[in-house]
Amino acid sequence: MKVGVLALQGDFREHILATTQCGHEAIEVRRLSELESVDALILPGGESTTIVHLAKTFELFNPIRKRIGDGLPVYGSCAGMILLAERILDGAKGQETFGGLDITVRRNAFGRQVDSFESEIEFNGKKMNAVFIRAPWVEQSGPGVQVLAEAAGHAVAVREGKILATSFHPELTSNLEIHRYFFDEMCKPR
Repeated sequence: MKVGVLALQGDFREHILATTQCGHEAIEVRRLSELESVDALILPGGESTTIVHLAKTFELFNPIRKRIGDGLPVYGSCAGMILLAERILDGAKGQETFGGLDITVRRNAFGRQVDSFESEIEFNGKKMNAVFIRAPWVEQSGPGVQVLAEAAGHAVAVREGKILATSFHPELTSNLEIHRYFFDEMCKPR
């Protein structure tokens, strides 16, 4: 499988490494031709408003929205969760997203950069270490959204259809459980 990692800003290199460690081809996506060539897409952590601005500058914003709407499997971590949410609390005025997930997220819900932390969570029946950096959390989710992990009483990993989002950064650990779940459960043909 050919997996694209949006490489405009953020920790895309770490997602590329995790993808290749899971046995898949990974490419950096910065152009429409690259986006059109992939079987799945990862939206990395970073700064969500900056990623949207750059996606518009590189003429990728609407094509990404369309591919998501057409059923492309997509995984977003941290800022990627914000980018996949249909609704944002505490966002920048007029902040846009790619959408696709029927969730409301709160930006920087766990606090500022200095409030970053690591915590053990349970995901898919397994305990794992999760890295939270200016992380969002899910305030509300629609009926088709499945909560896969919680922290501090809020959903921090969710899925809907072929879309997966985590408010934490599994790519910053050596644990490949989240990436494998995405590839094995959400990218397989139906």
